[in-house]
Amino acid sequence: MSSAVERGASDEAGRTLAQKLEHLFVTTTPRGQKPPSHEDVAAAINIAAGERAISATYIWQLRTGRKTNPTKRHLEALAKYFGVSAAYFLDSDEAQRIDEQLELLQALKESDVRNIALRAHDLSASSRQTLAGVVSHLRKLEGLGDDSEVPQGFPEL
Repeated sequence: MSSAVERGASDEAGRTLAQKLEHLFVTTTPRGQKPPSHEDVAAAINIAAGERAISATYIWQLRTGRKTNPTKRHLEALAKYFGVSAAYFLDSDEAQRIDEQLELLQALKESDVRNIALRAHDLSASSRQTLAGVVSHLRKLEGLGDDSEVPQGFPEL
């Protein structure tokens, strides 16, 4: 018998549940800081739930792939903690979309990126297009590839 949770835990077309969970630990942590411990995550989830909903050991087992078939309740609690939809763990397309959003949010948390965006806000449309061209050129010079695609769910500048 194969449930949606089980399929999400061993998604052949994408990453495993453990890989997705590891990715959330890393990408939701501000750069230069250590990711939260399993104990910190479990404590926060349990406090939010008002009961002992999950243990640090179980989170570690999920994160390392030792356990691969969590309950819907556990996935929802983890998703809520990390600020993503529970579909992140179950659907590869949704996980990719959320990962793109997390990457953009992480970049915006960096003060220099945020500063550029804020300073460009009041520029005319043609000046913003010129700035976008400069950024594209710099990305090519640094070997970062084409940045012409805006992540799904975000407005074009």
